[in-house]
Formats: sequence, C-alpha cells, structure tokens
Amino acid sequence: MIGLNEGYREVLESIASDSPTPGGGSVAALSLAHAHALVCMVARLTLKSSKWESGHDAAAKALDSSQEGITAALNLAHKDAESFDSVMLAFRMPKSTDDEIKHRRAAIAQGYLRATQVPMETAESGLELLRSLTSFATNCNANAITDLAAAAQLARSSVTIAALNVRINLASLGSEEAEHMSNSIENLVSDGARLANQIGQIVAGRM
Repeated sequence: MIGLNEGYREVLESIASDSPTPGGGSVAALSLAHAHALVCMVARLTLKSSKWESGHDAAAKALDSSQEGITAALNLAHKDAESFDSVMLAFRMPKSTDDEIKHRRAAIAQGYLRATQVPMETAESGLELLRSLTSFATNCNANAITDLAAAAQLARSSVTIAALNVRINLASLGSEEAEHMSNSIENLVSDGARLANQIGQIVAGRM
C-alpha cells in the first residue's frame, strides 16, 4: 500500500502555491531525499535474501548512509527555503539613511551568498550519493535494479536542479567568489551526468 497521506499532499500544495518558497532549490533537495529513500528500499531488499549475500556489506553501508541522507536532504530543503526568504526580507529592510542603506546592502549580499551555498550543498550531496551507487549497483538485489536506477536519476536531477539555483545567484556575488562557485557547480553537473550514465550502463547489463 502506498503510504501517501495528506501530509505529503500538503508539501506539494506548498510548492504549488504562489509563494516563491519552497521552490526549485527545495525540490532539488526533496528529489535527493526520494533518491535516498529508494536506496534504503533496495538495500533492505538485498539484505533480506541470502541470494544476494555478496552485496550485503555494500547494502548495509548504503542503508546506514541513506537513512542519514534522508534527514540531511530534508534539512537542505528547509534551509533552501529559509535562505531565499532571507534575501526577500533583506530587500524589505529600511533604506532611509546611509547606515540603513549600508546594512541593507550587507544583508542582501549575505542573503544571496547563503542562497547560493545551500543549493551547492545539495548538488555536492547528490554527487556523493551517485558515487556510492556505482559500486552498489553491481551487487544489489537484481529484482530491484530499476529502483536503484530511479534513485540514480533522482540524485542526478537534484544536482542539475540545484545547479540552476546556483547559477542564477552568481551575478549577485563578488567576481572572485562567483567564478569559484561557477567552476565548482559545472564540475558537479559534469560528474553527475558521467556517474548517472555509468550507473545506467550497469543497470542495463543486469536487467
């Protein structure tokens, strides 16, 4: 039975509202949480059968890691919404005096920096999961191999979506910081695509 309740729908309706948060950055993190949840399922299905004993060690590690990963990804979803909310709040700060203008500018700059750092974290976490799946895919329960493939695609999506949120904020950062983050996110996206394709080839060979 699918365990979808009103709480799940409430999250979707919150995303669907006319509020800018939660938005794409939070959805990237939620995609990563779903990826981790699927990994947990595949790990448990691997561990429960002696037929896949060769994958038990990898499954145990994947289960421990992804149980923590679900919590971490949900936290990133919250942090992403909060970081963008802080940008909007900064823009609403008073600007009647020189001091107020100075503090407002500093708050806006700090808000944009945070709104860039959080999706960068999400992208890094998505790539970390993809790295771990390349080995687990070779010896997990083959009956659940497509679920692991789905987890890989969700993890890749989390990297891709998070990258969009990083890129859109780069113009609001200092040039040196923007260049560093731009290079970092492009490498993450490239590595994510490569690993997802690698996992896809492993999955195709086991179907």
